[in-house]
Amino acid sequence: MQRVITPEILDSADCPSQEVEKSLRDLSRINRWFGGVATTRKLIERVAAATGKKHFSLLEVAAGFGEVPKVASEQLARKGITLDVTLLDRVRSHLLPGNRSVVADALAVPFPDGSFDLVSSSLFAHHLEPAELARFVNEALRVSRCAVLINDLIRHPVHLALVYAGFPLMRSYVSRVDGVASVRRAYVPEEMRKILSNGQLCQKIDISRHYLFRMGIICWKG
Repeated sequence: MQRVITPEILDSADCPSQEVEKSLRDLSRINRWFGGVATTRKLIERVAAATGKKHFSLLEVAAGFGEVPKVASEQLARKGITLDVTLLDRVRSHLLPGNRSVVADALAVPFPDGSFDLVSSSLFAHHLEPAELARFVNEALRVSRCAVLINDLIRHPVHLALVYAGFPLMRSYVSRVDGVASVRRAYVPEEMRKILSNGQLCQKIDISRHYLFRMGIICWKG
C-alpha cells in the first residue's frame, strides 16, 4: 500500500466550527476505545521503567482536546506515575478551556531547551512530510530532557478497511473523510526509522507495534 498524500479537512481553516468540535470528540472516543490512549500510556511506562522516574512534565503537541494525555495520566496515576501536562495546538478552537495550554507551531515550539521531561504527540506524525517530521522531532528533542514519544497510525490495507467499517461510530463527516486520508498518509515503522535515524539529538529509537495498527516510537535524547 503506497503512501498517498491527501489534505485533511480538520487541518483547514475552512472547516466549520461545529464540525471541528464533533470531529475532535470523535477522535477522543477513538483514542479511548481503539488503542490511542493505551499506546501513549505504554510508552510512558517504558520511559519510567528505563529511567526510574515516577513523575514527568509532558508537553503534548497537536493536542486537540487533550484526551490522550488526560486519560493516560489517570491510568498511570494508579501505578504511581504522575504527569504534569501542558497542551500545544496551532488552533485555539482545538483546545478546551481550563487546561494548561499554548497556541503555537509544533515546528517552532516556543519553549527553551530542556523545558519538559517528555514531548509527546498522538496522530500528528502522519500529517508531516519526511523533512518536516525530522524537523519536528529535532525541535521536540531540543525542548525535552528525556525523550520524544510518537503515537501514530500504521498504513495497511486492513487498517483502511477497518476505518470504513467504523463509519457508523463517527458523528462527523469530517472524521470519516479524514480517517481514510489519515491511514493513506500514515507511515510504516520501517519508514519512520529511516526518517528519524538521522536526527541530530536522538541517541536511540525504539519502535513498537500496538493494538489496531498503532505504532509507538520513543526517540531518546542523546
